[in-house]
This record gives sequence, structure tokens and C-alpha cells, in this order.
Amino acid sequence: MSIKVKLSEIIEGLEFQSDEARSYLNKEAGELIFISDEEIRVAEEDASLENYPEWQHDLIKKAKEILEDERGIFIALPSRFDIDEYSIMEKFALSVNDEEISDYLYAAIKGKGAFRRFKDEVRRFGIEEDWNRYRDEKYKELAIWWCEENDIVFIDDL
Repeated sequence: MSIKVKLSEIIEGLEFQSDEARSYLNKEAGELIFISDEEIRVAEEDASLENYPEWQHDLIKKAKEILEDERGIFIALPSRFDIDEYSIMEKFALSVNDEEISDYLYAAIKGKGAFRRFKDEVRRFGIEEDWNRYRDEKYKELAIWWCEENDIVFIDDL
């Protein structure tokens, strides 16, 4: 019998991705694990756990399991670069029916500070709910695609 994973948990793992941490799925347990680069580095170096806080010990041990995984039990979720939230913002801006708002949103994502400016414009025009629905749908599509690509059985609990 195959473990079933909640789609909401996969999406949460996607949203948790950052420059300093990755999410992994343990296919056998159906468990999502969030591991920082620091924990991976400590596991790679096989450093003593005594130099790290108690709460981090289990995470470092999990990182070691992930690094030593030869059976393919642990699968990395798409990275934040794979997710490409910039592209999601761009497609949303282009999908807005009001041409003036669309132009403002599109202009907001150009250059440094694009994410902040985009969110400011979304607030200014009162379309946060539209943006959140659009973004959530794109994350759901990515989560479903990822599950299918990795033969992960999921429960659509959204």
C-alpha cells in the first residue's frame, strides 16, 4: 500500500523553501522534513552534535539520513528557483483584466525590490484576494505536477 500525502503539506513545503533551507519528502513515512543548509553542512562534516542546540540534533540526524539515502526514500521538493515566484507575479500581472492595473503591476516587478513593490501595488488596488487565489492555484498546480512526476499518491485536501 502506498503512503498518501496531503497536497496541502506539499504546498506548505514549497512555500517554506528558501535560500537557506530545503524541504524533503520521506516517501515511506509520508513525512515532510525541513532541513537548513547548516544542518546539511554539519551532517556532511560529521561534526559533533554537542556544539549545537538540542532542538537541532534530530534535524542534523535527518540531514545525515538524507545525505546517505541510497534507496531514494527522500525526495527534494522543487527549490525556490524551480518555483519562480517572479514568473508567477508576471503572469498574474498580465492576466489582470484592467489594463491600467495590469500595467502598474507589470512595471512594479521590474528591477530591484520587485517583490515588495508588487505586493504594495496589489494592496493599493485592493486585489490581494485575487493575487492570493492565483498564487495558491499556481502552487497547487506545481505540487500536483511534482507528485505525479515522482509517483507520489496525494490527497487533494484543499
